[in-house]
Amino acid sequence: MTTSTGRPAMTDQRLEQTHCGLTMTICSTDAARAVYAGNDEGWRTAAEPAHRAARRLVTAGEVEITQSARTVESAGARGPLRMRRRRAATPVDGPSA
Repeated sequence: MTTSTGRPAMTDQRLEQTHCGLTMTICSTDAARAVYAGNDEGWRTAAEPAHRAARRLVTAGEVEITQSARTVESAGARGPLRMRRRRAATPVDGPSA
């Protein structure tokens, strides 16, 4: 979600900062939980914004999305996403031959 100025909303900015603070990998649901202030299941409302934040960071070249330890295209990724800092010259893994 963006504000009227076209900038990411505060929650989106916090999600991006959470993704960029990676030292290893993080699941998008863990990022959603990290920015949610409550102790209930309300973090689930941040799950899709967490996916969008991850995709923006992929576009910016900051992170890459993985599933089952393989780099995947963000547009085609469904289900649980893991993010890691982008590695130099890491191609997207294709189907196994």
